[in-house]
Amino acid sequence: MNKSTPPTQPPPKGGRPVESLVLVHTGDGKGKSTAAFGMMVRAVGHGWKPAVIQFIKSAAWQTGEEKAARILGVEWWTLGDGFTWDSSDLERSEQLAAAAWGAAAEIIASGENELVILDEITYPINWGWIDVSDVVSAIMERPARVSIVITGRDAPDELVAIADTVTEMRNIRHAFDSGFAAKKGIDY
Repeated sequence: MNKSTPPTQPPPKGGRPVESLVLVHTGDGKGKSTAAFGMMVRAVGHGWKPAVIQFIKSAAWQTGEEKAARILGVEWWTLGDGFTWDSSDLERSEQLAAAAWGAAAEIIASGENELVILDEITYPINWGWIDVSDVVSAIMERPARVSIVITGRDAPDELVAIADTVTEMRNIRHAFDSGFAAKKGIDY
């Protein structure tokens, strides 16, 4: 085990106030959406009105995070149709992703939500279903008080370039790798 000395000096002071931020949670590890939902809870705690737009998950899923968010008054849009490998019609899945982006762009532009989470948007962008330049434009032209969180593996360079904070979750071990099914309360 590596031992280190605890810091005795505070981090540098300063930093200028900012009205909003763009954050990207990417990588092959668990926790991208979970971290975004943690920010959602923080935002609610500060009186903000967050919105979550899910691009892959299906409205038929009964996730704990959606149930909790609705209790907290969070706007929640689950607009996908599930995992692509379960889809019997990928053209429909693509249309749903495009419609989800249309809804997300309107939500961002409205300025009504101080935090907008674009959950798993990287996938339909990487598949060519949503134009990354449209996403970048909407984010860059957003109202000043709207912060954006983007989640999903393989975040496109264009999104990484405009983000204020980029975190890459790295998989070291995942229960799925050992053959365990998704666990209610942990994975959904």
